[in-house]
Amino acid sequence: MPSSTRPKVVGLVVILIVVIAVSGYMLAPLLFPSQSEQDTVTIHLLYTAGVMIEYNNTRIYVDPWFLLDNYTTLLADAILITHPHFDHYNETFINILQKDDTVNVIPASMSAEVALHDAIGVVPGDVVQLGDITVTAFHMYTLTGSHPREANWTSYLIDINGFRIFHGGDALNMFEYEQLTGLIDVALLPIYGYGMTVVSSIEMIQPGYFIPTHFDEGYDDMFFTVYEDDIASVSDCEIIRLEYWSSYAFEI
Repeated sequence: MPSSTRPKVVGLVVILIVVIAVSGYMLAPLLFPSQSEQDTVTIHLLYTAGVMIEYNNTRIYVDPWFLLDNYTTLLADAILITHPHFDHYNETFINILQKDDTVNVIPASMSAEVALHDAIGVVPGDVVQLGDITVTAFHMYTLTGSHPREANWTSYLIDINGFRIFHGGDALNMFEYEQLTGLIDVALLPIYGYGMTVVSSIEMIQPGYFIPTHFDEGYDDMFFTVYEDDIASVSDCEIIRLEYWSSYAFEI
């Protein structure tokens, strides 16, 4: 008799072990929520087109031409410059943000500035690897105005573990935006004076989020009064309106 009941006892023990193991696996995220937390990418809108992107203690600045004092202690792991206009490139603030291993990325056509800052000179299509962050230089020009295509200035695609941020510098409505269609999570695009070209650019890029840059006080209100419905008619993107010196965090 004892030998006939042993398999049943063993079977019950095995079942209990399995139930406990499965229950423990299911409860783990509740007991230890930090194990399932998502990474955070924070985008700070500085001034004009200036941006600071933070991810896992890495800081990437784009076009930091003016900084408040509290930012001058937040040194850069990388600085990306789109073009030499005074409201995008400022030697003083680039120097303020330097630390021993800061990587400076500047259009190769700005040869004097590349040499001055011991920078990596890039042209559209070049890739710079910053740890697990991939920066790809892209085209940057306007069809009219003071941003000629032949200058070979650069906007930037910043890929953080598959979360893609596009900083357009001063570019809008470029033919090459069709290469980005549906690939961009966050598009940072200038709005001052561009009107419907902003709408056309968003229609081509189809980003998940649109953060406007490069506007004077009050202009952003006027812009969205006129064009917000047009944007909604061509894209499902969420518009995130930031004031200068404010930020938005994305969970990725």
